Amino acid sequence: MGATSSGPGPAPVRPPQGRAVGSWVRALLSRAGSMPVSVPVPVPGLALAPRGPAEEPPLPGWPLPQLVSLFLPEFPVRPSARQQQLKPLAPQVVPKVEVLRRDTLKQCKEEVSIQRQVRHPFVHGLGDSWQGQRHLFIMCTYCSTGDLHTLWRAAGCLAEATVRLFAAELVLVLVYLHDLGIMHRDVKMENILLDERGHLKLTDFGLSRYLQWGERAHTICGTLQYMAPEVLSGGPYSHAADWWSLGVLLFALASGEFPVAPAGDHVAMLERVKQSSYESPPAFSPELARLLAELLCHNPLYRLRYLHHFQGHPFFRGVAFDAELLQKDPVVVAVAPQPPEQPPPDPATFADFDYELAACPARPWPG
Repeated sequence: MGATSSGPGPAPVRPPQGRAVGSWVRALLSRAGSMPVSVPVPVPGLALAPRGPAEEPPLPGWPLPQLVSLFLPEFPVRPSARQQQLKPLAPQVVPKVEVLRRDTLKQCKEEVSIQRQVRHPFVHGLGDSWQGQRHLFIMCTYCSTGDLHTLWRAAGCLAEATVRLFAAELVLVLVYLHDLGIMHRDVKMENILLDERGHLKLTDFGLSRYLQWGERAHTICGTLQYMAPEVLSGGPYSHAADWWSLGVLLFALASGEFPVAPAGDHVAMLERVKQSSYESPPAFSPELARLLAELLCHNPLYRLRYLHHFQGHPFFRGVAFDAELLQKDPVVVAVAPQPPEQPPPDPATFADFDYELAACPARPWPG
């Protein structure tokens, strides 16, 4: 048993991309590599969708928009009409140069394809996505309450009633994704946002992939402390790995600590996972202890995975697995005001900055 936090820490282990880059992409990278790449600084607080199409300044000699769109055809060159509506959004700006340098072209395509397909009350919705000459733009709905990891760090641990509610919401999300053939592969507290009423929104589909029933994956990816043993060993694995991650998450929420301390790499982490018995603390109710034992099962064939498994489980007695009913009441512990962790910085701290964060941008955000 080790008391530890998964964040902030090393970035999730990302799968390598083996897709060859064509000559036109090499030319694009060569051209872009000689130009400064800047990502707009996000303005703290609410981000609003632009009133008109967001554009980047034209670059001399840059290929025509038709050629630009070949970078990722899934990203239109201009935002759609929906994007011009005024609504709370949060932007993600991805430089194309970095996509090419990290060889994540295929992963970007998969992520946006999945998020466009997914529509669920407990999934962080994709507002829109498009591309300019140098950047990809991804707009998502804005969540003002923060993420589950921040709440957990502030609270230390959560009451079982709150854990039960969050668990039911995540069960509905994972069952929905798996029915579509989608593995998330990075279920963790940092990837779960909270809406204004304290309910969950699963986000970050950057490691997700389609996996047909009967198909198996072999890529070691995710966040070490949440990885199932079959993922840490290099596969084969399937959707059942997400249920292991859920078990780790629920264990940490209820106890205030992770079931296994983090290791430096996947080989060492696998050894720790194999040696751990995953015994629940005495403070856990027998029903919660049983649920965790059935999720943190080393053999993926014996893990809980179907909705009826959870509907009939003693831990969820009296819980209606219905999104509207679960969202009926606010989660008090999540929406209650939290004291600031530290006082606001002295304005003199930013004396050397040449960008005024509070100033309104001269053109629609993001530029």
